[in-house]
Amino acid sequence: MYENTQFKYATASSTVSPEVTQWFAAVDRDKSGEISWQELQSALVNAEGRNFSESACRLMIGMFDKDKTGTINMNEFQELYSYINNWLGTFRLYDRDQSGSIEQAELSQAFQQMGFQFSPEFTKYLIDRSDLKNHATMSIDQFIVTCVQIQRFTEAFRNKDMERKGTITIGFEEYLGIALNCST
Repeated sequence: MYENTQFKYATASSTVSPEVTQWFAAVDRDKSGEISWQELQSALVNAEGRNFSESACRLMIGMFDKDKTGTINMNEFQELYSYINNWLGTFRLYDRDQSGSIEQAELSQAFQQMGFQFSPEFTKYLIDRSDLKNHATMSIDQFIVTCVQIQRFTEAFRNKDMERKGTITIGFEEYLGIALNCST
């Protein structure tokens, strides 16, 4: 169940911290006052020294792009910044060997810390679907992608679960609409 999840770390704030302002200015390379997925990608580097994937950056922008422009402004960036830092902190806590990837047991513990009680089978599924090198691990950028996806689906689920029972009944087209909306 998701009732007690601690997944929503960030809250909207009218005051942007100086640290976030500094990061925003560094990432906003074209000085448009908005950050695109490409600008975000150029700023994020994984443990292997490579930039985060296009899909990771598109999902992150999509999660915080409230006005659906394909970019995020300073306030939206502050929310993203807070989420990323919390997700990175959780990841680093369980990446005990500092390899830049975590194994199934570590991933399970990370999700438990965030309030999710996923079955071992589901946790293995999450690793298998993101483990392109067949190392039975999840990289930091794939962890971020997974967190974004789980957050988006959890929010969509909560919107339909009015009685907070942990179950919903929806039609096929409504399901497809939710899935497609959460994937962009």
